[in-house]
Order: sequence, then C-alpha cells, then structure tokens
Amino acid sequence: MSGTDDDSGPKGERIAKRIARAGLCSRREAERWIAAGRVAVDGETLDSPAFNVLPHHRIVVDGRPLKASEPPALWRYHKPAGLVTTNRDPQGRPTIFDRLPPGLPRVMTVGRLDLTTEGLLLLTNDGDLARFLELPSTGWTRRYRVRVNGRPDEAALAGLAGGVTVDGVRYGPVQARLDRLQGANAWLTMSLREGKNREIRKLCAHLGLTANRLIRTAYGPFQLGRLETGAVERVPERVLRQQLSHWPGFSGEPERPHPARRPPPRQGPRRAKPASHANRRRQP
Repeated sequence: MSGTDDDSGPKGERIAKRIARAGLCSRREAERWIAAGRVAVDGETLDSPAFNVLPHHRIVVDGRPLKASEPPALWRYHKPAGLVTTNRDPQGRPTIFDRLPPGLPRVMTVGRLDLTTEGLLLLTNDGDLARFLELPSTGWTRRYRVRVNGRPDEAALAGLAGGVTVDGVRYGPVQARLDRLQGANAWLTMSLREGKNREIRKLCAHLGLTANRLIRTAYGPFQLGRLETGAVERVPERVLRQQLSHWPGFSGEPERPHPARRPPPRQGPRRAKPASHANRRRQP
C-alpha cells in the first residue's frame, strides 16, 4: 500500500505522526511498528511509513482502532534537582518521567534541564509544538536565578550583554545582574535566548565564579510562579493560543463556549409603587 509523499496540507499527514499525536508512542517508534506490520489503514497492512492519512481513513494498530488525536497541550512542571530529562538513563538515574504525577498523557519535554538544575520545564503532547518552542528563531527568553560562589564583578556581568567566546564557542547576548550577596555566595539573575549545553555554568566559570544552584524561572511568557516542586499544571488553552497565535498548529479556531449569562431576576410578587405624597391616603 502506498501513499503520497507530502506530509502536510490537504494531502494529509504522515501515518507515524498521526499515531504519535494519538499518544501511543513516539514517531520513530511508530515507524518501527509499521515496519513490523502492526499498522493497517482501511484494512490494508502498511509496509512503509511513507504514507499519508486523511481524516476519513480508518487506522488500526495491533488490531485496535486508533483513537482520536489529542489537541496540542502544554504543561508547566517544577523540576526538582537530581532528575534527568531523558526517557531512560543508561546509568539508571531517576528521570522526570518516573516522578510525573499519574493521569498525564504521553508527554515530551521542551528542551532539557540538566541533572542538578531546578525550576520550570515545559511539557507537551505534540512533537511539532516542542520543536517549535525550542527553535532559536522563536526568540523566547529563558530566565534563571543563579547562586554562585565568589564575588561577581558587575562590570563583567554587564559585559555578557555583548556576547562572549569561551573555549572557542561563541555565546550570544546574556543579560546578567547581581541581586544580592549571601556570605561567600551571591545570587544572580541571568536571561538568555540560545540555551547551549551548560551555558550558564560555563559563562560563570569564565567570570571566575562557580555556579552551585540554578533555578529556571521563565521560558518565554510561561512563568514558574508559585508552582510547588514536583507539581504539574496545564496551561489553559486560551492562554496557549494567545501566546502561540503564530504557530501553524493553531491555524484552526477553537470551540468557543457560550458567553456567560446573568441569571434571570427572581420571580415573586411585585411590590406596589409607593404613592406620591399628594395622592397618599391619610390613615385613620
């Protein structure tokens, strides 16, 4: 069975992508399922993932009809230190997926936080949305609170705004400011757009400082706020659409609830209007 090569638009979407959007597995794993003969469309078993499906197609995986795709969604997660953000860790360390609360659909991370970094980590059920949010061209600022050992030089911190090269790697502009001193440590706020591997730690080391605690407090318009450590909270669809109105995945209009209506006035006996002073009857 063969399909079209275009995976978007009126010709439909790739079958592996459609399976992934239903929350069964990743797109790569879906391709392996197809190669193993576990997927059929309209009664015909597929032998290649190069097949596009349309809404009317009947997709069956392991003999069971594929459920409808979940709408794109985003969650805020307060990642604790000590967890890795991969699905599986070769060293056997605990992952965030071991600690996420029950009831969540299959989700993936938007970017990563390293083992010891805490704070805001975005989760989504849509791979295209995750890739879009990770793009440098999206231009969203990642903001961190950073505890460092040492005495920061405020002029050196300000110099990061022009970008620096460390060990042959060019880092883009970083906004950094000193918040307060705390004994042998200091707290900084650092904001960046690229987020290269261990960027903040390397920049701090470049300035003669040792970063010993990192907390991400914002990813673009999404804030950590008062979210408790280990907690997950879904971003309301209305907010998500407002912030991602330029994302192609939100080209359709959401279902709009009926506007709230005021309750009808209470029914009861009407009070007679008081007579005017001139027409009042004198009481005996």
